[in-house]
Amino acid sequence: MRRVRYAVASSLDGFIAGPNGEFDWIPSDPEVDSAADFSRYDTLLIGRRTFDIMRAQGQPTFPGKKNYIFSRTLTRADIPKSSILSATPEQTVAELRNQPGNGKDIWLFGGGELFRTLLAARLVDEIELAVIPILLSNGIPLLPPSPHVQLTLTQHKVYSCGILLLTYSIASGQP
Repeated sequence: MRRVRYAVASSLDGFIAGPNGEFDWIPSDPEVDSAADFSRYDTLLIGRRTFDIMRAQGQPTFPGKKNYIFSRTLTRADIPKSSILSATPEQTVAELRNQPGNGKDIWLFGGGELFRTLLAARLVDEIELAVIPILLSNGIPLLPPSPHVQLTLTQHKVYSCGILLLTYSIASGQP
């Protein structure tokens, strides 16, 4: 079964984006091998708000990857031809997990609401959290209010710029 990984950057005070979706506070660090990280995935799960931010910046999808955009209000005409639109994240992701992925994982790329939905449905296997040394004080939270979920730390790395990368598996029987 393919793994769904929520790989995300967060401020130290728990925000994944500023109040208007901005992420300019996330530093680019040459120590972080983004190409290697990105190569672990062949499929991306993108929430509506994240898609809107990506579209506003001129890159609504990731070329060469399967892009699934989750929305109850968008239509097929609203999204690029190479992507798939779904209003049923739980069903779609459950099906994706059972498809062959050539050894590649599924990246839950954005955002917090989609993460909460998939976490509640027990469809997230791992959380990879890059904690950025900044306090935003407000913005889009890492996780909207949800039940307690037990995590197990499986890896950690500290970058010289102060970024702390924490990887957790979801404890069995959770959420």
